Amino acid sequence: GLSEVHSVPRFTFGFDELFTGINFIPAMIGLFGLSEVFRNTLTSKTDEETEKLKSALPVEKDKSWFKHLKPVFGGVLPQLWKRKFSWFRSSCIGSTIGMIPGAGADIAAWISYAVSKKCSKTPEEYGKGSLDAVGDATSANNSALAGAWIPALVLGIPGDSVTAIVIGVLLMKNITPGPGIFENPDQLVLVHGIYMTFIIANLLLIPLGFLAIRSGAQLVRIPRRILMPLILMFCVVGSYSINGSYFDVWVMLGMGILGFILEVFAIPLGPVVLGIILGGQLEQSFVQNLSKDDSILSFFNRPISAALGIFCIALWLVPLIMPLLRKKWRRLN
Repeated sequence: GLSEVHSVPRFTFGFDELFTGINFIPAMIGLFGLSEVFRNTLTSKTDEETEKLKSALPVEKDKSWFKHLKPVFGGVLPQLWKRKFSWFRSSCIGSTIGMIPGAGADIAAWISYAVSKKCSKTPEEYGKGSLDAVGDATSANNSALAGAWIPALVLGIPGDSVTAIVIGVLLMKNITPGPGIFENPDQLVLVHGIYMTFIIANLLLIPLGFLAIRSGAQLVRIPRRILMPLILMFCVVGSYSINGSYFDVWVMLGMGILGFILEVFAIPLGPVVLGIILGGQLEQSFVQNLSKDDSILSFFNRPISAALGIFCIALWLVPLIMPLLRKKWRRLN
């Protein structure tokens, strides 16, 4: 797309559609949807796994309404209590990331996933249906949605794409988010209404969530030869319907091939997503800082920026140092 600072086109290859960069939605559909279609299609496995999963699904004989309470008290609550520390850690990560303007729930989920994998005793199960991975990522995702409203209401800066849409709706109703929203008595009523909406939405999420889980489990019963073409059709239709452009379909196809290649070499897709979301903002901030001072030490000239810089460097060095320390520890023992 265009340079964030100088508006110079880069890597557009003569396509006007690339002047605004890679469209996020077709890229995500390709990375996670189409790549999965490629992976399932190119494998030599048949529908035997589907038949095994079908037979593994419980056959319910209890038709009473009490059956809907069994998953809650028999499965979810014990699992939640067992993972209380992981749930608390992921929720804190999600709330913190959600407070950062422009970060959003997706970044919170990926960061929580990475932290969970580092802290897990069984990291090899991640990416293969690990309940810890799903639980930690979704905990951060849900808590980030609430945290994103802090910069949206207090500063008028959207925390993610959802709050950006809501801010647009509020402006259409002559409601201006910002510090004044808490001082204006007429708008203060709206704030309390948003709080009540959050409470009601979370309560409704419990029965609706179980209904979605039970309905989603039936997808396992669909043969792969039928399911994969349906997924491919939805990928193409979804990519085309965003802007009504066939170019987005080609972007989806290219990102799908890229996602499949990365999965073959066991390279995680999370950094690609973070790069698409935050790459432009990172470049803009980096160039702006260098335009003020061409020394790299300018990133450490204040206590807060120095602390953040040291923390980032530590995050880069820890994965390189930890394997060496583990080998040394094993030799000593």
